[in-house]
Amino acid sequence: MAVSRIRAGFLVMLITALVLCASLLLSAPSEQKRVSIYSTAANYSLSVLDRDHRDYVSLLEVLEPLGTVTAKTDGSRWRFRYNKVDAEFSAGKTRARVQGHDVDLPANFLLENGRGLVALDSLTILLPRFLGGPVTFNVSARRLFIGNVSVHFTAQVNKANPPTLVMDFSSPVNPMIATEPGKVRMVFTHEPIVPPSSQTLTFDSKTIPSASYQEDNGAVEITVNGSVPLFASFSNDGRTITVTAAPQTAAQVAARTPQPQLNLPAITSPTQSATYLPSVSSGGAPTYFTVVDASHGGEERGAALSDQISEKDVTLAFARKLRQELESHGVSTLVLRDGDATLSLDQRANLANAAHPAIYICIHAASQETGVRLYGPMLPAGGESRGPFLDWDTAQSAFAAASQTVEASLIAELQKRQISVRTLIAPLRPLNNITAAAVAVEIAPPEAGISELNSPGYQQLVTEAIATGIVAARERLEAPR
Repeated sequence: MAVSRIRAGFLVMLITALVLCASLLLSAPSEQKRVSIYSTAANYSLSVLDRDHRDYVSLLEVLEPLGTVTAKTDGSRWRFRYNKVDAEFSAGKTRARVQGHDVDLPANFLLENGRGLVALDSLTILLPRFLGGPVTFNVSARRLFIGNVSVHFTAQVNKANPPTLVMDFSSPVNPMIATEPGKVRMVFTHEPIVPPSSQTLTFDSKTIPSASYQEDNGAVEITVNGSVPLFASFSNDGRTITVTAAPQTAAQVAARTPQPQLNLPAITSPTQSATYLPSVSSGGAPTYFTVVDASHGGEERGAALSDQISEKDVTLAFARKLRQELESHGVSTLVLRDGDATLSLDQRANLANAAHPAIYICIHAASQETGVRLYGPMLPAGGESRGPFLDWDTAQSAFAAASQTVEASLIAELQKRQISVRTLIAPLRPLNNITAAAVAVEIAPPEAGISELNSPGYQQLVTEAIATGIVAARERLEAPR
């Protein structure tokens, strides 16, 4: 009897747990529906509401970014004005008046707390009357085009080694980019991208065999498929996206001509629950390769060095100049941010570690004092490394000696050129996450003043010293230990 009661109790608990799980699954929130609107005045997205099993949207929110709007509620009537166009709607009715003319709507007009809602598919009827011009609406993808604003693109794979996919857009774009094994996913939420002739593009390439186009929920997603890991870079002021094989080893990267520049607005980064970074393999012949990281960028301006000079602009100029100097010395170099894009610290560390460089150099700029300050990593007390994985916060620990070697070499070359130099250590990210020799270089102006930070002569002097120091450190870094 006791066993039976235990079994019965267990059965009740099991059924209760299953019911609870089912309830949670059924109540889990689905993805928020969005509609994207593209015009010459603004590109924007709005929330879509589910009413009476139809998609609805606020008419005022649709037209507010495009002109002057006013609305007034009078009982069940809603009077609305856009610029000089007057309209009147009645709650629960399918007929409205716009500029004195009756307009039949595909579904009832709804009035909620003074907010006028219209069915999404009524926009093709209403907007031409308010705007005085045609609109094109992809209802299934919820993407509405006002006027001739479409952005077209072409895609072709060249015969470089490795092959490279070049995508040229008719206007600048800034997608969110994420990488996964054998794929690069680009999501365009604010650009009026229109599909190519075929939504599946095939290329005569084993490395990059195809790409696909898909639009849904107010966004466009272009997925590039590869037989190897891929990454994307920007050029031509955002009008060109280049996709090529990601650097798997320094030797592979060094063999590329020309070197691709990596500039990703967005990419998957480590989370609090994924705090371990795969360790770097020591196999294979060493190749001297450098990653240069221009700090800040995009929405993150960095320090305001003066009324006209932002840190993000100065660091990018120095990073580009340093790449030229390094490559003139025969050192292959990847500039991590070669445009005005926002990269998180985790993204910077992820991308740098994926390239497996011999040296990582992070560029900062300052308006205080003069000369150059070099920062070495100050490692915190970190978690335990497990097998082939390194603790994220102390990944630099195995490379601390190499970082000091590079720092000493940079000091010597800067001093040879009478550039004042100070050295400091700091728990500075992403230095602590880098699995290579890593140094942060903070460049202050010469005694002539802050404007000299943008001087080609000063940039040449500093970057030549840094490049020479990196070259001089090569022998000691590659010496057997």
